[in-house]
Order: sequence, then structure tokens, then C-alpha cells
Amino acid sequence: MKIIEASGARIPAIGLGTYRLTGDLCTEMVARAIDVGYRHIDTARMYGNEAEVGKGIRASGIHRGELFVTTKIWWTDIGEKKLLRSAKEALEALAMDYVDLLLIHWPNADVPLEESIDALNRAKEKGLARHIGVANFPTALVDEADAMSGAPLVCNQVEYHPYLSQNALLDCAERHDMALVAYSPIGQGGEVLKDATIAQIAERHGKSPAQIALRWEIEQPRVGAIPRTSKLERLKSNIDIFDFSLDAEEHKAITALSKRRRRLVDPSFAPHWDVA
Repeated sequence: MKIIEASGARIPAIGLGTYRLTGDLCTEMVARAIDVGYRHIDTARMYGNEAEVGKGIRASGIHRGELFVTTKIWWTDIGEKKLLRSAKEALEALAMDYVDLLLIHWPNADVPLEESIDALNRAKEKGLARHIGVANFPTALVDEADAMSGAPLVCNQVEYHPYLSQNALLDCAERHDMALVAYSPIGQGGEVLKDATIAQIAERHGKSPAQIALRWEIEQPRVGAIPRTSKLERLKSNIDIFDFSLDAEEHKAITALSKRRRRLVDPSFAPHWDVA
């Protein structure tokens, strides 16, 4: 398993995304994911499944110290008092003493950034999180947030897949010694997995298109991915990407696809995205 080292954090490059996983299915998927080798589990306050995620972790029998657990604070709750309260509620739901990574889920133009970053730092100081970071921040906001933060911001979690270039954010991550963790890394199972270029590379390696997309991501410096699946059989295939490599031409061909800049997640409260 590749480990991303960023400002003191050690983040497993492949994690389990849990968006839209609920109830017993969520618990089972988390437990089974750990059983097949996942050591990075991602959830969020907004997902409404932190209790089920925690239950799945306990059901796996794994020692807490072997896991990297991330949760995120929703954009409406990143004011000074709300963020700390939300972080404590997350830990109560997870039945954990701390998370490994606490993220601001989205920026909020109506809340001063410094207020949010200060509150995030206090959550770390209080031991609620080992590391802190952001999600869905464009480069200008990352630069501002990093300058304001007393503790390192170790991660920016963003949409990233073969149909969406994130060159500006990759450069930004390098500049600030951050990880870039990709959500929707296989394009939510849509056109990306039907792309002829990716299909040809997959056939060449005897792998699935999803495995090729994930391999393309984790071969990039500082990049990890948190694919989500509700199918037990896909858990193992999504992490079974460490026994082959893409050559330079294959990597170049997939990277060329990303110039389409096809964004799948763009809510009304999203920030102004980077142009390239």
C-alpha cells in the first residue's frame, strides 16, 4: 500500500469512501473493506453514517491505531462555535476519542476563513483530530488558509478523475506539502469507465477500467483516492492496484483526457473553481 507523507501525516493512498452508504450495508462494507486491506476510511457529518462507520470499524476487530479515519465538517457548521461542537458530535457518533484527519467539507463565503481555520486548529489542540485539512478548496483559498493556520493543513480533498484536470491544485499541494485526496476518482462509474483509451489500457494490463483510473491517480505524487462502492465484490478490486504500473505513454494518454474538465460535483454553494 502506498502511503502519502504530507506535513507529518501518513495517509494510505487508497481509502474507502462512504458517501450514500447507510445502515447495515455501511457497517458491513466498512468491516469487509478493513478485512481485505483498507486502512483509510472516509466519512463526513453530512453523510449521516458516522455511527455505522464506527460500528463497522469495531466489528472488524482491528486495532484503532492501524486505521486512518477521516471525517468532515459541513459548510454550514464551520463557524467558531459550530465547528468544535460538530467535531465533538462526530466523535460521539463514531465512538472514537479522535479522528486522524478532520476537514472543512466546503468553504463558506459567509463565514470568515480565519474564523474557520482558527476553530479547526482548536479542534486539533483539544485532541479531537491528529491532523487537519480542507476539502473543495481552490488554490487561492488553500494559499490563504495555509497562511492562517498554526498547524499544517495536510490535505485538500477534491473531485479528481481522468475527465477532470486538477493541475493547479496538484501544484498547490506540492507547494504546501499537502496530500490531494480524490473523491469520485472513477467518475462515479459513468463515462470515464466507458472511455476507449482507458478500456484499451485496461485490456492490456488485464485490469478493469476502474483499476486503471485509480492506478493513474495514485501513481501521481501526493495523490490518493477514496473510491466508494456499494458492491462487496468491488471492494477488493478497487484496492488491488499495486501489482502493476502504467508506462509513460499510458499515463500521458489518460492525463490528456483530463483536459475535458468535466466536473460532476458543483453545488450552488461551491467556490469559484480554478481554471486549470
